[in-house]
Amino acid sequence: MFDLKLGLNILKNNVKIAPEAPGVYRMLNENNEVLYVGKAKNIKKRIIAYTRIDQLSIRLQRMVAEVRKMEFIIVENENRALVVENELIKKLHPKYNILLKDDKSYPHLMLNLHDEYPALRKFRGNRGDDCRYFGPYASATAVNEVMDVIQKVFMLRSCRDNVFKNRERPCLLYQIKRCSGPCSGKISREEYAELVKEVVSFLEGKNTTIQQELSEKMQAAAEAENFEQAIVLRERIKALTGIQTHANLEYAGLKSVDIIGIALKDGWFCIEIFFIRGGQNCGNAPYFIKQTEEADGSEVLEAFLSNFYTNHLPPKEIFVSEALENKDFLEDALSTKISTFSKGNKYKLIENAKKNALAAIERRLAENKSIRANLEEMQQYFDLPTIPQRIEIYDNSHNQGSYAVGAMVVATPEGFDKKSYRTFNIKDPTITNDDFAMMKEVLKRRFDRMSEENRPDVILLDGGLGQLHAVHEILKDYDLSKISIIAISKGPDRNAGKEFYHQLGKESFALPYRSAIAFYLQTLRDEAHRFAIGTHRKKRAKSMIKSSLDEIEGIGPKRKRELLNHFGSVAAVKDASIEDIAKVAGISKKTAENIYNCFHK
Repeated sequence: MFDLKLGLNILKNNVKIAPEAPGVYRMLNENNEVLYVGKAKNIKKRIIAYTRIDQLSIRLQRMVAEVRKMEFIIVENENRALVVENELIKKLHPKYNILLKDDKSYPHLMLNLHDEYPALRKFRGNRGDDCRYFGPYASATAVNEVMDVIQKVFMLRSCRDNVFKNRERPCLLYQIKRCSGPCSGKISREEYAELVKEVVSFLEGKNTTIQQELSEKMQAAAEAENFEQAIVLRERIKALTGIQTHANLEYAGLKSVDIIGIALKDGWFCIEIFFIRGGQNCGNAPYFIKQTEEADGSEVLEAFLSNFYTNHLPPKEIFVSEALENKDFLEDALSTKISTFSKGNKYKLIENAKKNALAAIERRLAENKSIRANLEEMQQYFDLPTIPQRIEIYDNSHNQGSYAVGAMVVATPEGFDKKSYRTFNIKDPTITNDDFAMMKEVLKRRFDRMSEENRPDVILLDGGLGQLHAVHEILKDYDLSKISIIAISKGPDRNAGKEFYHQLGKESFALPYRSAIAFYLQTLRDEAHRFAIGTHRKKRAKSMIKSSLDEIEGIGPKRKRELLNHFGSVAAVKDASIEDIAKVAGISKKTAENIYNCFHK
């Protein structure tokens, strides 16, 4: 129910009771459905801003007209407000919030400074408090390039902890000047700590300072007639100079900056983000957002920053293409500086990010146009009532009945929807060699949980007429009036491109050889096959790891967890000595012997 006057009065009444503290507020309608979740440094002042109705966009005026109730959560600071807001948005999916899907995990570099001889590691996942992190990097390639540079210039060890602890002689990396040899005492703890300090400075962009310090050390080594050490330092300086020579001049002077530009075209927003660390471009990535009705670029960009930097490490500075209403709040919450520019070199960098964002939208629109053309052809060839909006593709995978899984892949007019992929562990052990029975279990479990929102228009099966009839028999008790079921089987000589397609009550046929629609359907089937095989292999690998430790007498879940946390993997436990195993919390000398003997029968 829309009543602007009533909604405005409710807001004014809530101003009287709203806390003057940082926190999160929720706006609800007459059915207690959450319309909007917001954050504020001062909740009361933020609610007052909504009462100035003539300054609000049409979209927000419509939101105010629906408001019938407000709820508040007070938190200790702006950073916590940001986290709580994101958690509630992801949980409640409010109608007037800009909903973002940040499903990308970026690699970082990690140094555990509590180790006696820290190693630089590639890292993904949730960050802990006891390590130092650098990044993010846009790709694994970018991380590998930096790792390679650090090995050449700073010679930190790269071996696993268990290998490091059990070596007595230096490895090949020491011989080729890619490691300083801490495993065999070739460098003291103090000297190695100095290398670690230099690595931190390098990753923070302090290259000039490092080069000057290395030059002074080389000069001192030469004067002391320690020519071997002087040569090593000279090679390190040359490697560092080579890096600076190939550095992109337009990023010179930028230490820790993300450059973010936003573009809008044909109802799509794209946000392009460039990661600059230590004067180096660590890659860029696009984020696509289907336009939330009447939201402008500034509002979308602010929502993106709130979401993205709740899950990723913020840099020291963020350059953005739009002025932000809540800039001060975000700066306090993220402990960073957010800037816009209207001229100069930094303005050009932001404009370049905007151009990349626009180009990314145009590529996405071209891809969507191609997919839509395929879906239109699919509608014609298979006599579908409408252009399919959700296609579910199913496949099974097992190894002679072991580790059996079913897999569901989802395709939409915008491409594969990986968030909607599902796997099904086959629960009945008596059917794991029977593809029809496995498919029956998978589909029954899927359809028992189906809602109108996730109902497929088309089900695509990897199989022939037998599979098609079996599936119709499985689903006979469900409403299939709005669902088309298509089976795809291998053609003559099992050649790709010559597959046959089957529908109940219709004659089977093959699509034109090497046509776009045939290739599209093969891609759907192959994606389901890839996903099913990958899930099966993970399950098999996990089971093998599980059995290796669980078969050892005296090893329960707690000790197993301690072992894996200490060594990182079962393979590392296998390579460890009795003395090293006994160092793990909760592992006695006798238990360590049992573990060692189990792996070395």
